[in-house]
Amino acid sequence: MQIVELVKAHAPITGEQIAEMLGLSRPTLRSDLALLVMLGLVDAKPKVGYTPGSAMTPGSQVSRKLLGMKVKDVQSIPVVVRENASVNDAVVMLFMENVGSLIVVDDEACLSGVISRKDLLKFTLGNTNAASMPVSMVMTREPNVIHVSPDESVIDAARKMIHHQVDSLPVVVESKAAQVSGRSRWDVVGRVTKTIMTNILVDLAMDR
Repeated sequence: MQIVELVKAHAPITGEQIAEMLGLSRPTLRSDLALLVMLGLVDAKPKVGYTPGSAMTPGSQVSRKLLGMKVKDVQSIPVVVRENASVNDAVVMLFMENVGSLIVVDDEACLSGVISRKDLLKFTLGNTNAASMPVSMVMTREPNVIHVSPDESVIDAARKMIHHQVDSLPVVVESKAAQVSGRSRWDVVGRVTKTIMTNILVDLAMDR
């Protein structure tokens, strides 16, 4: 948490100054700063700069709780679909499970891809044959899927969601199948979503 420490030591400090101290560009830090403001670890004051957030006030336990949270502490049950399932099956599952995306797995139940409502909408508009086609034709494929491990921090998971502009992340562990194939394979053990992140913030705010 170098940014938080810099803000505590040099507040008020601008984004440009933080970037210069870390040897990074301002755009590179934008998502991290947005996340820290959202979590209350730093405050952004117009024409002033960044200052320690309310979660970092003396006696506050919010920062300690947040920094200690792991993905495995908050993850939910994954909603998965086989890659040979039809687009129609995927649409039905999305609405039945009331989720924004599905995790796609192969015949060995390893992560194969993800498919979102937006993906399905783009694919089906004007395509009369879309309903019967397999989701493998629509999904974002591995290794282009952004995911997290159970032992990663909640903050790192939130950072990935903001940086890659996704609403959820598969939670994965290395599969035994990887040892046989010699390439990265992942078993899906959960998922984290923006709703989960929001609930965490609400719970922490209530505990202050």
